[in-house]
Amino acid sequence: MSQTRFAESHEWVRLDDGLAVVGISTHAQDALGDVVFVDLPEAGRAVEAGEAVAVVESVKAASDIYAPIAGTIATVNAALVDDPALVNRDPMGEGWFFTITPRDAADADKLMDADAYAKHAEAGA
Repeated sequence: MSQTRFAESHEWVRLDDGLAVVGISTHAQDALGDVVFVDLPEAGRAVEAGEAVAVVESVKAASDIYAPIAGTIATVNAALVDDPALVNRDPMGEGWFFTITPRDAADADKLMDADAYAKHAEAGA
């Protein structure tokens, strides 16, 4: 698995066997609170970087989940439908949302590394 990269909108992306696995950061799930519902995109949908493609609802609010890179939705994490709290328990692992077949895998390199993202999150962004 490659290095985890982060979008300013708090999604993470990790390239794994040609697919980009996407989820939300620990910081984002902390801000959301208890996740109670996840609306996932359909496989086969073409998405652009920055496009809202999923929705996560918590006891506090509903928030869009954005595609950090352009490509096509390959798979979704069906486990989140039955157990949306998986996002709270393991946001950087089993709580992933969807995978994207990247249009250009190098786009992930344009996102923040963990150190830059930590500074971004600390700044209250």
